[in-house]
Amino acid sequence: MHKDFDTWNNRKKDIQTSEFVAYVHEREIWWCSLGINIGYEQDGKNDLFERPVLILKKFNRSVVMVVPLTSKVKEDKFHYIFEHDGKQFAVILSQLRLISTKRLTRKIRKINEDLFEDIKLKTREVCL
Repeated sequence: MHKDFDTWNNRKKDIQTSEFVAYVHEREIWWCSLGINIGYEQDGKNDLFERPVLILKKFNRSVVMVVPLTSKVKEDKFHYIFEHDGKQFAVILSQLRLISTKRLTRKIRKINEDLFEDIKLKTREVCL
C-alpha cells in the first residue's frame, strides 16, 4: 500500500504554524489530523488526514491524550464497541496517543459519562 508521506508532511507544516483557539474537554469526540503513520499505526483519511478521536485526558490547553475511533468494528480486547444513533463504532484502545491540540480540527460531540468511564477503564486494562 502506497502512503503519501510528502503530502502529509506539507500538511503537518501547516498544522505546526497554526494556532488552536477552541476549548477542549474530556469526553469530547473531535476530528483530528493524525496523518500518515508507520506500519499498523492508525492513519487519518481525506485531504486533512483526519479521523475521529476521543479526548481521554486534557493536560493543558495545548496537549491532550486521545484514542482514535473507527466504524470498522472488531470484537477483540483492543477495541471497545459502542453504539450511537443506531450505528456501531469502536474505540481503538491500543492506539492511545498524546497529541497537540493543533491537530484537532472540529468538535463532533460529547459522550455520556458512563460510556466515558467504561472506555477509560478498558484503556487502562489494555495499555497499562
